[in-house]
Amino acid sequence: MTDPGDTVKGKLLVISGPSGVGKSSVVRALTDRVTFHFSVSWTTRKRRSGEEDGVDYVFVERAEFEEGIARGGFLEWAEYSGNLYGTPRDAVLEHLDCGEHVLLDIENDGARQVKAAYPDAVLVFIMPPSGPELERRLRTRGDTAEEDIRMRLGVAEAQIEDARSAFDYLVVNSKVDTAAGKIVSILSRTGDR
Repeated sequence: MTDPGDTVKGKLLVISGPSGVGKSSVVRALTDRVTFHFSVSWTTRKRRSGEEDGVDYVFVERAEFEEGIARGGFLEWAEYSGNLYGTPRDAVLEHLDCGEHVLLDIENDGARQVKAAYPDAVLVFIMPPSGPELERRLRTRGDTAEEDIRMRLGVAEAQIEDARSAFDYLVVNSKVDTAAGKIVSILSRTGDR
C-alpha cells in the first residue's frame, strides 16, 4: 500500500508579464518542451465571438462566481472592468496531486494570491528586453490605440517594479526559445517541490 505522503506532486508554475512582452509566445514554446495542464480561468464576462466555453474561459454568471469565492473555491481571483476572473482551486490541486504540472498565466496580484495559498508555486515574470522594445512590440501589433499603448506602458512599469520583489524568477524575453529554455532550466532546478 502506498503512503499518501509518498505521492508525487506536480509543480505549479505561474507565468506573468506585461502586455506586449510576448508572454503567450513564451507559454506556447514552453508547452512544446514540458507537459502541463493549462488551467482555464473562470470569468463572468460575456463570451466574445470565436471563444469556446471551457477552452478560452469557463463562462459563468456572477452569482455562481460569488458562491465560489464564498466557499474558498479559487486559488486567486480579481475583478477587472466590472468582470470577475479566477483560478478554480480544486481543479488545479487535483492535477498537482496526480503528479501533473500545472501552468497558470495570470496577473501579478493573482500570482501573489497563488503563492500565499500554495507556497511551493514557482512564480516567473517575463520581462521585456527594454522599455523601448516593449513599446515597439505594442505598436507593431497594429490593434492598439495610442491612448491604450500609453496606459499599458504605465501599467507595465508598475508590474515590473512589483515583480522584482514578488516573483521567484525574472526572465527576459529577447528571444522566445531562449526565454522558454530558461524557464525549463528553472523548473529542473526547483527540485521536487
